[in-house]
Amino acid sequence: MASPSLITHYRSKPVTKQQAPAISPLAIRERTGSISTGEIISVLKGEITGLHIRQAFSTEIAEEITANFSGSPGLKERNDGVPGQYVGSSHYRNDAATYFAEAETARPFVDALFENLVDPVRALFDALKRELHGQGIELRLARSEQGQANVCRALSWSGSGTFSLEPHDDLAQVLCAGNDYELSAVANNTVAALNFYPSMAEEGGNLRLWSHKPTVADRKSQGVETTGYPYSAAYLEAVPCREFQLKAGDMALIDGGFIHGVTRQSGNGKRRLVLNSFFGFARPDLVLWWT
Repeated sequence: MASPSLITHYRSKPVTKQQAPAISPLAIRERTGSISTGEIISVLKGEITGLHIRQAFSTEIAEEITANFSGSPGLKERNDGVPGQYVGSSHYRNDAATYFAEAETARPFVDALFENLVDPVRALFDALKRELHGQGIELRLARSEQGQANVCRALSWSGSGTFSLEPHDDLAQVLCAGNDYELSAVANNTVAALNFYPSMAEEGGNLRLWSHKPTVADRKSQGVETTGYPYSAAYLEAVPCREFQLKAGDMALIDGGFIHGVTRQSGNGKRRLVLNSFFGFARPDLVLWWT
């Protein structure tokens, strides 16, 4: 017979039951044509979950950007546990001093991606800045004493499993960025993730968006509290999802608080290249933009 102390010890172990992920409906808008600042603001305000615009910028510009990326002297391999190559800088798992210093170093390489071209990211940034200014709202790049963010970064994911980029959310990394980042305040609102696609693989490489916006408790249960990366297939098994079938020249904008990932890519050897930025309300009168 076990001693009372052993019985007490045994009973003190918590019995936990995995909560099923809460389902949040997706408000998706897909169309072909020019970018509307009104739709961008609707994503910022949480009225639209995902926006996919086909042929948002010219394939000629897309091809030039892709060639500039491939030949860039600023091209690097990611070393933060997320497989891929990039030009630019990322706040992910970096303190503010490191991030902004890297952003300043990377700026010439980012600018060179668009040399003598119409930069679709900067064009959207400038148009949105004018629109928000008319509403009494400032849009600017995030900054610190070390420098300021770039308008975008260029990324080519290279995961070799079911996903090129594993399922994740973008809110955790903002929520846990630290007080030395002014962008931490955006975590109280929608963190919008903006993607332009200069190049796409022949098959796959689609953006998959799940109907689930994890809470802090959800992240803790999955062991991704500070990073939001990666969520397991088992956790998402019963969660409905939508996929954006992407082509070169497309743009996608999503509420980055919802779990999303990039499907496995294969085919003609073309790389999937994305120009990525984040932005969101830090205050009712201020929208910050960073990478």
